[in-house]
Amino acid sequence: MTDGNSSDGLMTPIRPEQLESGAVIAQSLDNQWVPAPLAKDMIARGRSLDQIAPQRLQEVRAEYFRSLINASQVVINRAYFYNNDAISRDFAQQGESRTAHQKLLASGAIVPFLLNERHPAEEPPAHLHARPDGFTAWQETLAGIPATDRVRCVRMSWDDTSGDQENREQTRIRLFQPFAERVQGLTAKDIDVLAAQVGVDRRDADRFARRLGEVVAFSNDLSVRRQPVVRNTLYEEFVSVPGTNIAEGRYDGGKPFAAEIKQLLDLVYNVNLADALGRYPLTPVGSLRRVVLQEAREARSTAGFIEDPEQLLTLLRRQSFATVQDHLTPAAVNALTLHDIYQLRQTSAWNEYVRAFSALTAAPEAFHDSVGRVFDRYVRLNSEILKLARERDRARPAPWRPVVEVVVTVGAAVFTAVSGNDLWEVAGSVLPLTVSGSLTGSVQLVLRNRIAGRREQRFAREIAAVRLAGEREWAQFHDLVQRLPGYRDATGPGPTGTASTTTQDNEDLPEY
Repeated sequence: MTDGNSSDGLMTPIRPEQLESGAVIAQSLDNQWVPAPLAKDMIARGRSLDQIAPQRLQEVRAEYFRSLINASQVVINRAYFYNNDAISRDFAQQGESRTAHQKLLASGAIVPFLLNERHPAEEPPAHLHARPDGFTAWQETLAGIPATDRVRCVRMSWDDTSGDQENREQTRIRLFQPFAERVQGLTAKDIDVLAAQVGVDRRDADRFARRLGEVVAFSNDLSVRRQPVVRNTLYEEFVSVPGTNIAEGRYDGGKPFAAEIKQLLDLVYNVNLADALGRYPLTPVGSLRRVVLQEAREARSTAGFIEDPEQLLTLLRRQSFATVQDHLTPAAVNALTLHDIYQLRQTSAWNEYVRAFSALTAAPEAFHDSVGRVFDRYVRLNSEILKLARERDRARPAPWRPVVEVVVTVGAAVFTAVSGNDLWEVAGSVLPLTVSGSLTGSVQLVLRNRIAGRREQRFAREIAAVRLAGEREWAQFHDLVQRLPGYRDATGPGPTGTASTTTQDNEDLPEY
């Protein structure tokens, strides 16, 4: 039996609990991932994923690099190494980038996730249509790793005494079943809140509710007939152009709320692997956050849920930050190579930043004391990014005013506090409270550039879950926030669930 602690030639098999505590799963590597605004534009103009490939590739590539910068370990579905050009281009040929990829694999910075296969170089089933050139390059890359190194691969179970039955059962319970349950529970949510968070106009909320009912009914019917409830099947019915290959990404504007349904299906799909592995999903800017699902999920920290309005308020109080004198260009990360990313991860600035952020996520209740350290380490890290970009003569220094932003979402209300000038500027955007009982939400930390219109490395991650007991606690928190210096009601449309979770392909199991 392979127990997850022994090595097998090139590979060291590990179990989910053996991943690093700071491991993440990058949603941007999902083969259907498209930022919400771009998805709506695609549908309106009848364009496929291939037709937006250059623009999408740039977005995916940037998010891939940022995941390697902002997390100690990134888990990637094995199929994406050879089917996603944002990754495979680094090892398509011998050279500096392939060597960097091999080092990232050998160091455990990148961990392949195996669904059914038992080895990262194993031939994929024919029905998955692997890109031959990409898979050949992937095999060559693995074969070129020094014999003394090992690639850590994670799988639900490595017990081979049951003929892989244990892995299939764990995969069903931890991946496929939660997907079906979440889809079938969509109409149990507060529909007005859900509609607002996916960007549906209030006047269309009833039509959107009826369409969600159709999605849930279709899913229930599949379950009753003992057929798998997977994303591809739901795409065929509610999102994609009839008769097209799902992989082509041709989304049908004639299907009601196709863009919004796609966003929800992608969100549900992308939280499952992160949950199954017990690690954080890393959600790009412009994608739905899991708070949209209105689930009272377990908090992934020792602090549990933040339930006290007074405690929640401390996350929005004024704080002082040292004035940053450097002129940085965090957007320079887009000019770097994978070799540069590997070099960056060897610096003391990167290691100190990762340690500081790990401490923050481990104890979000100490946010007031620890966020300053994260901010300081983040600024130092971006100095290293700029240094690497300058060495390649690809970046021109540009003004950068780094700020910390805290986003608190509770139900359909969003409060944003931005640091600057030694105080917080606080804004609130609130929809009518339409729910009874407890309210759930999240606290998100964002590090970004304050200069409007300037491209920059914007980093965002949820750091705590929120649960208020009811309307009384909500009213108490809202009253406290409104009394903060500089508070103002935000203008414009209501809040959405997009912000700055996790993917899996399926081999002999049905495809999602």
